[in-house]
Amino acid sequence: MPEVEPHLLDRLSVLYKYGWAVITVFLLVVGWVMVDSYTKIPIYRAQARVLIEDPNTDQGTPTEMVRNVNFQDPEVYMQTQLRIMRGRELADQVAKKLDLRKVAEFNGQGPTPTPLARGISVIKYYAAWPYRLVTFTPVEPLQALNPAAATVDERHYGDALVARLAVALVRGSQLVDLTYDSSDPAFAARAVNAFAEEYVAQNLALKVASLENSAQWLTGEVARQQGLVQASERALAQYREKQDAGALDSGQNIVVARLQQLNDAVTKARTDRIQKESQWKQIQAAGQDVESISSVIANASVQNFRAQVAQLQQDRARISDRYGEKHPDFLKVVSQLANAERQLEAEIKKAVQNTKNEYDNAVTQERVLQESLNESKKAATDLGRLGVDYSVLMREAESNREIYNQLLTREKELRVVANSRTNNVRIVDRSQVPAAPFTPNHRTDWLYALAFGVVLAVGVAFGIDYMDDTVKTPEDVTRRLRMRFLGLVPSVRGERHPLISGPVPHDFSEAYRSIRTALAGQLLGGGPKVIAVGSSQPLEGKTTTAVNMAMALALGGSRVLLIDADMRRPSVHKALRIANDRGLSQLLAGQARMREVVQRTHDPNLLVIPAGRTPANPSELLGSDRMRALVAGLETGPFDWVVIDTPPVLAVTDAVIIAPLVAAMVFVIGSEMTRWRLVERAIETLMSSHPRKVLAVLNKVDFGRNRYYYSRYYGHQYKNYYSESPAA
Repeated sequence: MPEVEPHLLDRLSVLYKYGWAVITVFLLVVGWVMVDSYTKIPIYRAQARVLIEDPNTDQGTPTEMVRNVNFQDPEVYMQTQLRIMRGRELADQVAKKLDLRKVAEFNGQGPTPTPLARGISVIKYYAAWPYRLVTFTPVEPLQALNPAAATVDERHYGDALVARLAVALVRGSQLVDLTYDSSDPAFAARAVNAFAEEYVAQNLALKVASLENSAQWLTGEVARQQGLVQASERALAQYREKQDAGALDSGQNIVVARLQQLNDAVTKARTDRIQKESQWKQIQAAGQDVESISSVIANASVQNFRAQVAQLQQDRARISDRYGEKHPDFLKVVSQLANAERQLEAEIKKAVQNTKNEYDNAVTQERVLQESLNESKKAATDLGRLGVDYSVLMREAESNREIYNQLLTREKELRVVANSRTNNVRIVDRSQVPAAPFTPNHRTDWLYALAFGVVLAVGVAFGIDYMDDTVKTPEDVTRRLRMRFLGLVPSVRGERHPLISGPVPHDFSEAYRSIRTALAGQLLGGGPKVIAVGSSQPLEGKTTTAVNMAMALALGGSRVLLIDADMRRPSVHKALRIANDRGLSQLLAGQARMREVVQRTHDPNLLVIPAGRTPANPSELLGSDRMRALVAGLETGPFDWVVIDTPPVLAVTDAVIIAPLVAAMVFVIGSEMTRWRLVERAIETLMSSHPRKVLAVLNKVDFGRNRYYYSRYYGHQYKNYYSESPAA
């Protein structure tokens, strides 16, 4: 038989072959998913949307516009806000606001699943144990078995709320979606709105508190500077009254000019010192939360390491999702992230220390300039003590007045901003009560059930086919066993030994006629032809094949002798319904002559030698000189064909003994019942005796189970033809 390229429909024929398994698995899967879908407690999802703007955009005073420092890494800020939304502090505040003791879901009075749903949930929980290491399983067995176990302790209200809250940044925007799942649609909307409102209020409170602290510090500085202004103005007035200071002209004196420069430098140094002192006070007031201070944020190294930390956090999340937390790349990124965080912390500390150093340097610079100014005052005494003193007093008064005005302006600006209660966070969309449950979605569940059922059913069918390692088709015989294929015989239900002379299907009879034709084509030449029939194991139909081959040859006009050489378990006499009191065993033992053991059948062209009584040494008799002489005599005798039925190859060695004596060995293989390794071992055993020719017959072929295959390759011969009426 020539090899045929596999076609897609050849693969799909497996579905028809194992249709019972496909339908069963499909119905079980669909039924399982839909029962689970229709017994679930409906869960409603409410959503609110919050806008988070740049925290510096609300400072609209002229001074703040000048001093405003743009935040260089908004991603870090947004991620921080997302974590604050899911923080324990915010959740506890929301829990108090919602008064969860009166909420059914949190006091054990909520909806309970049906007993069927509980059973399915528990089975799903324990059936999913291999995946629980890498995925989140929402089904808890205690809640499934006992709904009262879902009651939440008041100390854990916050944790229970956060467990049902999800926050997500809307890609390409400053919007954040908050979603909350609950079996009560009204509570779901109330809870998600409470989270959004509490977050906005908390953000505003923190911002106002920070501004108030800065304003309070500036109030003290304004009061202190006001005293200095009053003292300098009073000293200048007293000097003007006691001395004729108005007549002094210090503009033409170099010493006076230097005094003016030093006085300007001292004023500038004092202003710088106050600014540096203000920054240092803010850092001291911030405590551990120094990352929000502008001097720290503006530090280039801090910005650089923040960007590195953000990038490594993204790499860690990506590698964790893709490879898992035990992958070497994940461990490497974790190590790099830890190192970057340490460097970031070190840079923050360095930035803080730089601010402290700048403040100390400003104090030192102010002191040095002040000392220089004092020295210049002494040097200018000889040139005009009165003028110098007057100028110094006047400059000092102007300097104190300028510093006072700057501090007063800054204080008023902070008060305005704090009183305005502007917030960079606001609610864009409040949640409405959901009209339909988020889950279960019966339409989607039906689609998933049908898709998963089809996939699993197909997988089961192909899995069963893959696990079935039996010989199934003629193509298996020719391609894997590399044997000459003689023909195939369809299965016949009911009869143990169906005969072509009896009431059997037409395709069964025609199969043996085809084998007869193929056998004649394989064994050319004149004279009697002796063939043996064997199989690898019992029940493959070798005796039925031998008897029907002999009948087909006899019906073709040839004189045929059928010999039952299976003296351990003889079956030919049962198939032909003849006596078995004498036969081959007596002939080979010398206890009977040829004409005494040969029996006639209803067909005059077919004679039979039954096995006879079971001897004690069948193998020795078959390997004796009498057996060889018998076969040699039959090759020149009066018969056209001699068919010898032999025992199974793997059971005893009788077939191996007979194989080299005959012209051809017909090896019968039971379709879909004989495993590959048994057939291969039997062929290997048989070939060890060096037979002249081995021909294969595939027996008991079920055309119904392999309808597509045989309709494609053999259908016209065995099906289409016999579907017509006999008259045709």
